[in-house]
Amino acid sequence: MPDLTPSIRAALRSSTLLALVLGLGLSLTPVQRAEAFGAPESFAELAEQISPSVVNITTSAMISAPADGMPMVPEGSPFQDFFDDFGGPGHGGPQRSEALGSGFVVTEDGFIVTNNHVIEGADEILIEFYSGEKLPAKLIGTDPKTDIAVLKVEAGKPLPFVSFGDSDLMRVGDWVMAMGNPLGQGFSVSAGIVSARGRQLSGSYDDFIQTDAAINRGNSGGPLFNMDGQVVGVNTSILSPNGGSIGIGFSMSSNVVSKVVDQLKQYGETRRGWLGVRIQDMTPEIAESMGLAEASGALVTDVPEGPAKEAGIASGDVITSFGGQPVRDAGDLTRRVADAPIGEAVPVIVQREGRTETLAVTLGRREEAEATTMPASSAAPDEPRQLESLGLTLAPLDDDMRSRLGLDASTEGLMIMAVDPASEAYTKGLREGDLITEAGQSRVVRLQDLQDRIKEAKDGGRKSLLLLVRRGGDPRFVALSIE
Repeated sequence: MPDLTPSIRAALRSSTLLALVLGLGLSLTPVQRAEAFGAPESFAELAEQISPSVVNITTSAMISAPADGMPMVPEGSPFQDFFDDFGGPGHGGPQRSEALGSGFVVTEDGFIVTNNHVIEGADEILIEFYSGEKLPAKLIGTDPKTDIAVLKVEAGKPLPFVSFGDSDLMRVGDWVMAMGNPLGQGFSVSAGIVSARGRQLSGSYDDFIQTDAAINRGNSGGPLFNMDGQVVGVNTSILSPNGGSIGIGFSMSSNVVSKVVDQLKQYGETRRGWLGVRIQDMTPEIAESMGLAEASGALVTDVPEGPAKEAGIASGDVITSFGGQPVRDAGDLTRRVADAPIGEAVPVIVQREGRTETLAVTLGRREEAEATTMPASSAAPDEPRQLESLGLTLAPLDDDMRSRLGLDASTEGLMIMAVDPASEAYTKGLREGDLITEAGQSRVVRLQDLQDRIKEAKDGGRKSLLLLVRRGGDPRFVALSIE
């Protein structure tokens, strides 16, 4: 037998080992073997099944034009895209312009879901079905906060429709299919996977599914399907440097959309629960400064007049459970409160000064409370001298500072006069003009108050001190190292 090269000998050893494993009926552990799932042989059957429920939407509106002939359009409207891209003809007077989008039928009697930005500002809405039939649509209701709108057509016959699926069951890597009217080319299908979950862009109620299924202008309002033909998202926006698809698209998750759609169908408007708190996410530094084992829950930064204050929730509380469900972060709490029933008592569990308390909160309605002004915090006497500590130069708030900053006469705390650019405070966003109203979850009015809180934290073995900082009336907690 000729001499074997080292590579051949290694290959034989691997083959022998594999044969032994197979021959002995041994199996590889999950760490050693990753199951792979191939792509579907075809998306044709799924596309054929659900296409009749997907619609193209054409909207039109009268656009006024100034003397130079260039039409004036509302900022952010779909008609603005039209004129930015194609340069609308101008004749110095009002003109009618069209914009395109997508949608899908959710009931056999003609309710249709799309994006609010697809129909915003339109005075005529025309629905085109997969069959080619066209019908005018009536606007039932909109929710700009989730960019969802509900329309209604009168078809005189049962319409093909699709149902919402459970978006929480979607996993990163699951196959999805998008349908719509990209770039005005008519009905089109694209497929891809779930690239990420729980994306937040700019809204309080955002819960986007990110997908690499091709989404372009005109796809807005169209459905994102799972492989069972259920809608798990509404295609809303893309991330792109050039306006075209680069494989980063966002669909508002069905578990957010379905609740909004139900309310718009029933009331023509949303009716969200209102707790009445300002909140922020917990961080490991803040958790450590409060003596908590983990950085989870929603940290309460302010409690104006409202349901939470009436129930006894206070600034500095960490809400860890709402309605019997654990709270992961501030966004999680916001969505849970929005979905909760108005006017009914809900159990809320908070962490407060090392102990757990359960409070019953009767929720109000957010839409009725949104115009309420958050009051400034109460206050105390001032001091003339300054203090340098924690990378900050601080002074008690006085009447001159209040006047310059437009603060209420009752507002008090320690004003940040300067921030060391090399300090942790600067890195964490503190700036000259910010106001510190609490330290260690206690009010600070005098410079000595802050020094006392620092000493108490050190004596208690803490590595950081929790500060409540206000900028322009908006509060947030920041933990700074005291070591």
